[in-house]
Amino acid sequence: MKILVTGACGYKGTVLTQSLLSAGHQVTGIDTQWFGNFLEPHPTLNLVKKDVRHISMECLSGVNVVIHLANIANDPSVDLNPTLSWEVNVLATQQLADMAARSGVRQFIYASSGSVYGIKREARVTEDLPLVPLSAYNKTKMVAERVALSFKDHMSVHCLRPATVCGWSPRMRLDVAVNLLTMQALTSGIVTVFGGDQMRPNLHIRDAIRAYHHFLNNPDLPSGSYNIGFENLSIRDIAHQITKKIPAQIVTKKSEDLRSYRQDSTKILATGFDALYTVDDAIDELAQKYHSGELVDRDNWHSVRRLKQLNL
Repeated sequence: MKILVTGACGYKGTVLTQSLLSAGHQVTGIDTQWFGNFLEPHPTLNLVKKDVRHISMECLSGVNVVIHLANIANDPSVDLNPTLSWEVNVLATQQLADMAARSGVRQFIYASSGSVYGIKREARVTEDLPLVPLSAYNKTKMVAERVALSFKDHMSVHCLRPATVCGWSPRMRLDVAVNLLTMQALTSGIVTVFGGDQMRPNLHIRDAIRAYHHFLNNPDLPSGSYNIGFENLSIRDIAHQITKKIPAQIVTKKSEDLRSYRQDSTKILATGFDALYTVDDAIDELAQKYHSGELVDRDNWHSVRRLKQLNL
């Protein structure tokens, strides 16, 4: 199968692209490579260094499936340049979905975010609850979902709402909860928790990748949005799980970040998907990668730090 992956060099994109190639697919990867390229050359990988806003119809020639990961990720990064973020996260999604539909692509898989729910007190946050995004980033993901789903009469459209992803990737991110707090414990012996009561769903990166394969292998599943999050934990609970494995002190500070939500992923579980990996697994593998020397603190593994360097 010929698959176009945008954001192919990203945190999830690197692992996903590797897995698609291993599964025998032909992959065209699109990425600005702002954060580097950690993909090895492969005979069925065509890696194109390109801004997702400038994709042409030529890139979609013969493509069966589009997996659209490329975006400006997380609240602080979007706040650096909201105009750029709306262009990348929403306008580029509209352009890509339109070209995909006109090119005969049969399936469009969009990487949304569980953060579109905003603050939710319900014990079961399911896909049919209203979205109340708080930040510009959350709003771009909500609008992009709606844009993508407007093409569902032309192709299957599956919008995945992953929880906060954790675990090892050759292109790491050290600005997401589990990865960030684990790295703090490993490097300084102090885990700084801002607030602590905020509830966040979590998702191991290997289960995130398995979810993309699940929809790829089941293109006839109903078009729509699907939660993908299996461990609802408070930030404080995450810190305690880390300090059970890595000797470190927890320091609590006040937080202005009010986002708090759980995810109920019954909908995807009902399609035959199951989660195999946990936050504990992520902590263990990050510690192992740190002690082996593979996990180090690099500027391009922090979104805001790198975007500032690029003057974006």
